[in-house]
Amino acid sequence: MGTTKRCLISRAEIARRVAELAERIGRDYAGRDLVMVGVLKGAFIFLADLVRALPFPVIVDFVRLKSYGAGTESAGEIHITKDVEESLKDRDVLIVEDIIDLGLTLDFLRQHLLSHRPRSLKICCLIDKQERREVEVPLDYVGFVVEQGFLVGYGLDCGEQSRTLPEIFVLEKK
Repeated sequence: MGTTKRCLISRAEIARRVAELAERIGRDYAGRDLVMVGVLKGAFIFLADLVRALPFPVIVDFVRLKSYGAGTESAGEIHITKDVEESLKDRDVLIVEDIIDLGLTLDFLRQHLLSHRPRSLKICCLIDKQERREVEVPLDYVGFVVEQGFLVGYGLDCGEQSRTLPEIFVLEKK
């Protein structure tokens, strides 16, 4: 049994929403020293579009996290494989994530970055997928709320495939 892809969010919808988020972030952080921390690998496309749409320059840094478990399920044990390189102390920090699902990894990252003692720490995500949420995390900027489905495209992948698709698709079993 194979899978098919059904377009869930079009390129135009993504572009419009990224522009709206950038406008809000631009207003909220005007005149401030903002560090945007992208979560690799999924958020890099979203982050690139978002920073280009902002009305001022920002510092960009990245983290990469690994959740260890068997198969596709997380065991809840999370490790940082690439940490931030910028000093976050007394700076405004915005985490940029592609998708929030269980919430475990983002909660871990949030606690870790808070230990760097930023002035403020907020979260921007492209997709808030709520069907399997185990840990609630404060989401300050949300692109789209999606109730369920396995999503690919615009940074989201399945086994490192489909990440470069310009739209967001839901995978459906045939």
